[in-house]
Amino acid sequence: MYQFNEEEYRKRMEWYVDARFGMFLHWGLYAIPARGEWMRSFEKVTDEEYQKYFNEFNPVDYDPKKWARMAKEAGMKYMVLTAKHHDGFCLFDSQYTDFKATNTKCGRDLIREYVDAVRGEGLKVGLYYSLIDWHHEDYPHFSDGAHPMYQNPVYKDDDRNWDRYLEYMHNQVRELCTNYGKIDVLWFDYSFGEYSGEKWGATKLVNMVRSLQPGVIIDNRLEVSGAGLGSLASGHPLPYHGDFVSPEQIIPQEGIRDVNGKPLIWEACFTMNDSWGYRMTDKLFKPAPMLIKKLVECVSKGGNMLLNVGPDARGNFPPQSVAILKEIGEWMQKNGDSIYGCGMSSMPRPDFGRITQKGNLLYYHIFDNTIGPIPLIGIEKHEVKKIRMVSTGAEVPVANNWVSNNYPDITFADLGNDPILPDPVDTVIEVELTCKK
Repeated sequence: MYQFNEEEYRKRMEWYVDARFGMFLHWGLYAIPARGEWMRSFEKVTDEEYQKYFNEFNPVDYDPKKWARMAKEAGMKYMVLTAKHHDGFCLFDSQYTDFKATNTKCGRDLIREYVDAVRGEGLKVGLYYSLIDWHHEDYPHFSDGAHPMYQNPVYKDDDRNWDRYLEYMHNQVRELCTNYGKIDVLWFDYSFGEYSGEKWGATKLVNMVRSLQPGVIIDNRLEVSGAGLGSLASGHPLPYHGDFVSPEQIIPQEGIRDVNGKPLIWEACFTMNDSWGYRMTDKLFKPAPMLIKKLVECVSKGGNMLLNVGPDARGNFPPQSVAILKEIGEWMQKNGDSIYGCGMSSMPRPDFGRITQKGNLLYYHIFDNTIGPIPLIGIEKHEVKKIRMVSTGAEVPVANNWVSNNYPDITFADLGNDPILPDPVDTVIEVELTCKK
């Protein structure tokens, strides 16, 4: 019977909870039609119709070193790239399919170049692998509601062999775990209805993965979708439990806890605009100040943020994504100490922003200036060792004037009389306590 090893689990998760910020990358053939990674499903595109994109695929500007450099400069610590998405096209040189990048005009193993580039920048390597496959002949066409040929009488499931598909899928995961050195994150996607857990041969699959990559971190989507928590939250983890919960396109309201109230490790993944894969007409990009605050929100609730970029068919990041990453990176360069290694605080959330905490260091993220000094609710004056501006190291004194002295039970930080915050997006002060609260 499976026994969950808490000590081993916490050890392999150490770097991950310290990192807090990563880059998701959705990229494949669907970048050519530029209507998103689900276009085959939404538009009921047949294999024969989709083949033209395979024949054309040749990302002449693909430079994963440039990708990794932009991720690092944005303050990200790990990257996760779609080695195979739902359409079944593989960016890696799999021996189990012809539907792969090495058989296109490109003629290269794009995953090999990616993992080498990511490691070269000192980042952790993550690979995404779709459990479903719209291209494979043995994957259900007629009965899977997401398949492009769903309910199409020409594509019945009568002669499709599920066990043969599972063998194919397991073999490809073995390749990813064997041929590319150390993999830090394996991001499966996705389970739904009866297609979850042991339907995927999940215990066998995870045992194989862990034997080949003992320290790898796995998401929870072998057993749930982005809306589920998984068995780690139940207090009785199954052998294929995920190492983290993966809410999608939303940040949990109060973090995530198990049935006993214990905080769980989680990662919110969401798009930079409104699409995962490149969509030419999608200009709904979230501004960098918003994304900075959302990163802070995730960390203040004990979670990570995995922010997506959808490169175009030539292999370039959209210019809006480049500009946003640069702006986030400028903030992170000055304020990264308030993100890395931090988590939720024992202090109540202030009206003016949020708090992240690392040991006896409290980071007050000030989104809105206050009238008068900054109240540090729950902290006694004698507990404050020092207060510093994170971006400059400048001393911030404890307020001692007639305004603050009218509230002797509250400790205040004095930012001075300027009503404009030093950083209008998020001004961060570090409050060092004499001991952890």
